[in-house]
Amino acid sequence: MSGTRILYVIFALALALLVVVVPLKTHMSGSNAIKGWPSLVDPGPLSPAHARFEAECETCHTPHEGVEPTKCIACHTGTDFGTKASTSFHANAKQCTTCHIEHDGGTSLARMEHKALLDPTLWRGPLSAAKGPVSEAVPSTIDALDCASCHAARDPHQELFGKDCKSCHTLTDWKVAAFRHPSVNSTQCAECHKAPPSHFMMHFKMVSQRVAKSRASVNQCVACHTTDSWNNIRNVGLYDHH
Repeated sequence: MSGTRILYVIFALALALLVVVVPLKTHMSGSNAIKGWPSLVDPGPLSPAHARFEAECETCHTPHEGVEPTKCIACHTGTDFGTKASTSFHANAKQCTTCHIEHDGGTSLARMEHKALLDPTLWRGPLSAAKGPVSEAVPSTIDALDCASCHAARDPHQELFGKDCKSCHTLTDWKVAAFRHPSVNSTQCAECHKAPPSHFMMHFKMVSQRVAKSRASVNQCVACHTTDSWNNIRNVGLYDHH
């Protein structure tokens, strides 16, 4: 057999080993069945949070299927994605990798960022509303987002101010710099503040009114409360009974 044919045979055997034997071995015994194999097919570094799985491909990947959401959920089962108002859209998500991309060293979306919702290179979910790259969308990011669609369940204004959040708030700070609370002598608290459920139960008469030493009605907030803290009861001081 000539030297050229020998080389062809060696090449064919090596190719068969690479294409058939190696995948079969790793498929049956795990990604570490053949030493050094994961490093040969690794597309890039994982994010810092997943770095410990660097050499354990099967932790996230399923042979012939890829990354399955069930494996992501198995690790994140203690994370409340479905009921938390700002991340409730996860409840309808079908594939985690649509938005969260690995093997890029952690440069892709890892946590909630408002600007990322309008950047198609980071967020490929249904909330992308802007056209063009994020650099073009930044000046009007807050105009393009429907704040109330995510924050409705946590509206501290209890819908008294409507749903146009951006008329007062920004994306970087919920505090309104120009806001000044009405005078401490104001008696119109109920125009903005609604009483908690406990004030409509026997708890209000049995505990709240006795502590405050006042028989004021539920809507007469100023009779018991001060404006610096709800737990600062007039003539009593800070009192937390919950």
